[in-house]
Amino acid sequence: MLVVIACWMTAIQAQNLTHYKDIVRELSSAKYQGRGYAKNGVVKAGKYIANEFKRSGVSEVTLQPFTININTFPGNMAMSVDGRKLRPGTDFVMREYSPGAHGTYPLFYVDTLHYDSKRLFEELARPEHKDAFVVCDFWFTYRHGADFRRLQSKDGCQNAGLIYTWDTPLKFYKAYADRVVDKPIVWVSASFPKEAKTIKVNIDHEFLENYESSNVIAKVSGERHDSCYVFTAHYDHLGNLGRDLYFPGANDNASGTAAIITLAEHYAQHKPLFDIYCIAFAGEDSGLNGSTFFVKNPLFPLQGIRYLFNLDMIGDNNPVQYCEFSDAGLTGFALMQQLNQSHHYFKAFNRGVLAANSDHFPFAERGVPCVMFENEQGDTFVHYHTANDNWGNAVFTTYEPIFELVTDYVRLTTSPAAK
Repeated sequence: MLVVIACWMTAIQAQNLTHYKDIVRELSSAKYQGRGYAKNGVVKAGKYIANEFKRSGVSEVTLQPFTININTFPGNMAMSVDGRKLRPGTDFVMREYSPGAHGTYPLFYVDTLHYDSKRLFEELARPEHKDAFVVCDFWFTYRHGADFRRLQSKDGCQNAGLIYTWDTPLKFYKAYADRVVDKPIVWVSASFPKEAKTIKVNIDHEFLENYESSNVIAKVSGERHDSCYVFTAHYDHLGNLGRDLYFPGANDNASGTAAIITLAEHYAQHKPLFDIYCIAFAGEDSGLNGSTFFVKNPLFPLQGIRYLFNLDMIGDNNPVQYCEFSDAGLTGFALMQQLNQSHHYFKAFNRGVLAANSDHFPFAERGVPCVMFENEQGDTFVHYHTANDNWGNAVFTTYEPIFELVTDYVRLTTSPAAK
């Protein structure tokens, strides 16, 4: 009998793994253009996820729309230095709050060895440096933030823009894209020429106001409705950097989204004691917009959440699982450690400090017991926020341990002894 049960459980997991991979492949495909805003990829992805929830047999699916202001780069994305073309996403990326830029400009390199703030602005005021793009190492600009914030302002200096050298691989972000600053800001790789004369740019941006996307909420009705368990993942990603480049986001976070869809499928097939909600959030990469909107406008009582599991970038293979817990969720951490010792899901848990880095945080601020799982430093983590976070580099090792851990946790905490 034990052998039969073991084989049956293995078959369930294998079936989920197949569906899981299919969803990751779909969401990271060109059809959704990085699940961003310029080409409505996030809207298309939301509709696909809603359909997948419905196919899984859940009790109901609800779309919760909300709006954001977001800066995008949907058009031209070309830059060359002294006639040498640079590749978007590899040699350069735009800061998410940057305007576009068009034309040919001189380059001005900051002397970081003999830096003097007053002399910097005096030199930039000279006619030969008018409308220059200022080039400097990013971490140096970070240490001299007041000066470089002044360079970003149209009233602070007559420079045309800024170029910051950065470690490779270059990362693209959306967290501060709800505004546009005065001047273009470009991050470039360390291979950017050290003594070039001119830069030619043809970069378009489009600021979208009141852009609407939706959280997608699936409910599996349990035997009892007085409280619930919640599984969350964000399905949005970075979208486009120009017409031809998109960021697939296979690990970030098609991996977590696929997991909560298969969890919905699991509970639809195995009726739970308490209601189960699976929430796919939009707007996470642009500043936790979807989850923040939800906690301000909850579709079920937050105080009724027994535990919330946020799955963000679980498509990797590090055997040490990174996690963050809310204060109210610390008892869950102790129980998960016990489960891990018994079932060996991971070699260990690496518990980090609770931070505003994913969709669990707005819930943690409201006192909800919750955890965020994120697999860091595995083979796919190097591709984080790059165009190489794609299906070809996808890894699936940590999906099944996460699935088993969270379902075992729910099962144990709803057993007759726990009730």
